[in-house]
Amino acid sequence: MIARIAPAVFVFIWSTGFIGAKYGLPYGEPFAILGYRMVIASLLLAAIASFNKAQRLTSWNQVTRSAVVGIFFHAGYLGGVFYAINQKFPVSVSALVVSLQPVLVAALSKPLLNHTLVPKQWFGIFLGFAGVTVALIPGLTTTKPGQHFRTSALIAELIALASTTTATLLQKRHGGGIPPIGGTSVQYAAAAIVLLPLAYMTEDMSIDWTPQFIATFLWLIGALSLGAVLILYWLLRQGTAASVSSLYYLVPPTTLLMSFVLFGERLQPLALVGFAVASAGVALVRDPVPHGKHSN
Repeated sequence: MIARIAPAVFVFIWSTGFIGAKYGLPYGEPFAILGYRMVIASLLLAAIASFNKAQRLTSWNQVTRSAVVGIFFHAGYLGGVFYAINQKFPVSVSALVVSLQPVLVAALSKPLLNHTLVPKQWFGIFLGFAGVTVALIPGLTTTKPGQHFRTSALIAELIALASTTTATLLQKRHGGGIPPIGGTSVQYAAAAIVLLPLAYMTEDMSIDWTPQFIATFLWLIGALSLGAVLILYWLLRQGTAASVSSLYYLVPPTTLLMSFVLFGERLQPLALVGFAVASAGVALVRDPVPHGKHSN
């Protein structure tokens, strides 16, 4: 039952992360919000691990590996996404760009994880890249105010994409024997060590603690930092990196629907075509290795 429900729960909660960024950023700056979020989430998970001996890390090797994953995943990925959205990058397009993670993971799974791709998957990789390129064309070529993508925002999205791909591969390759709660606590602490100095150097670190921001902040911590991330790591233990990453293809359409309903975001027809092509491409990226017959 858990195995059947977990993927759908993950997709829904993960999609709300982009919405949460849109809701929260008017009240603070991206790196400060994320830095404070990482500190609180790390302390909460550390408290849980302190009552459960099985969830405590047992070596500096586990601490180091968790810290590296945390810097890529929670500082590089989330930092890039939050910065881009703060630069008025549409949340639906942001979700689409980072949804290329499955095709990158699939392409790198053979040399790094010894997972073999079939021709259908390579065709999916081509479609995924082509679709995202088409979806980005309207925002890169238009000169209309509010519809043009800033170069800095696009660079931040690409950093986020590279970071989440690296983190997923590292977590799959090295995270199998690390207790998820203790390991994730270290990940958040490492991300905070990167994000807070970055916020201090580039932002004023002030936050307007309105009821709306507090509600958004609590959701980002409870649902995303605790719930979705732990579900993701559980799924990675059950399946291969490519098969789990393929869930990300459901995130862009889910986010698109949410952003349309909540913010009235609309994409130009060419962008919608790219959206559909990218989603179809990533959907083809499936891991042909049956569960239970791959190497962790």
